[in-house]
Amino acid sequence: MRAAWIAFVIGSSFFLFEFVARIEPSLDTGTIAGFFGLSDSGFGTLSSLFFWIYAPMQIVVGLVLDRYGARKFILGGSLCCAAGVLLFAATNVVGIAAAGRVLTGFGASFAFVSALWLVNHWFAPERFAMLSGAVNAVGMVGAAIGAVALSDLVTAAGWRLVFAVTGLVGLGIFAAAFLFLREPRSPASDADTRPVEHVRQSLATVLGNGRIWALSIVGMLYYMPVNVYAGLWGTTELVSDHHRSQIAAETIVSMVFWGMALGSIFGGWVSDLLGHRKYLVLGGAVLTGLAYTTALYLPLSAFAEGALLLAAGFFGGFQMLTFAMAKEGEANDVVGTVVAFVNMIGIAGALIFQPLVGYLADAAGGNFALALGTVPACTALAALIVLFVPEYRHPDHVSDGGTAQPA
Repeated sequence: MRAAWIAFVIGSSFFLFEFVARIEPSLDTGTIAGFFGLSDSGFGTLSSLFFWIYAPMQIVVGLVLDRYGARKFILGGSLCCAAGVLLFAATNVVGIAAAGRVLTGFGASFAFVSALWLVNHWFAPERFAMLSGAVNAVGMVGAAIGAVALSDLVTAAGWRLVFAVTGLVGLGIFAAAFLFLREPRSPASDADTRPVEHVRQSLATVLGNGRIWALSIVGMLYYMPVNVYAGLWGTTELVSDHHRSQIAAETIVSMVFWGMALGSIFGGWVSDLLGHRKYLVLGGAVLTGLAYTTALYLPLSAFAEGALLLAAGFFGGFQMLTFAMAKEGEANDVVGTVVAFVNMIGIAGALIFQPLVGYLADAAGGNFALALGTVPACTALAALIVLFVPEYRHPDHVSDGGTAQPA
């Protein structure tokens, strides 16, 4: 089991690094936008370039993981992600910065799905929801600490130095994976189909499954607050509409990530204990939307805002259960493709909503609270859709090899 836990630590660390790289532009939106001469909507577009490559790469990532395993792609992905962050830090040309953001997104596209693939193939099925939640928790805790600590560093030393340091940390993760990461036993080890046939079969399994599509859309809508509020515009909204200082706003927004860390593990633990996911997703989405609505539109103290965003993140952490619901309905040899597809659709929401919120804020004269009304609207729609999605467990995801269990 030592190799399994080493794989868990390295996979989780890669996800932590890519998540910090993902949200790093939000640490000083005004300064970075001014540095490159961009409006709010232009800066939203620059930041979202990460997702323009990250999202479509997900289906590719899932296919190659199921066919070839994870190690080589964690190595290449961590190296590319680090290189992209360093390139963004080194240039004053917006086109080169855009290329750096794309390279960051390309490398980052391997992180989350690889970590969940390692969990699925190193550990017992009944531990998947809790351990996948723990992977997410590592990323969220890192983002929570990083959002505040890096914000302080940005104030003291400037955003370019902070980006450069985080890029070097990424190179350290690459080195650790090269030295210590081992491949688990998996269907990829015994693949006997040709690559073209493997791709055809895996895509047919995923793309032709309406249940996977529905869970992917639920995941996208449910994750939208992290992509848009916590990941980019929340700090700006608190500064402009609630008149918080930059560091105070970063601290308040970081509560989302602390909540996500706790909620991901708690939701996974309760779900594994009960053997069910659906109604935890439903209730979590409703409570997440209510918490964001209150934080956005009621006059509150900074403490109350932080408490509400902690609650929003906690219940938002139950979104991780959409991955368990999706993968448990399919055979073990397509887990990477299924998880990657759900993640692709989930992240694709950032392509729409990050620039959209910037555009709506520009159109509303800088009223980010109005633009961020899209947050509770999306979580409400997620709750409505999941109500109609059945639960189902494939025999591959039952430890005793029992029969599939509809619920």
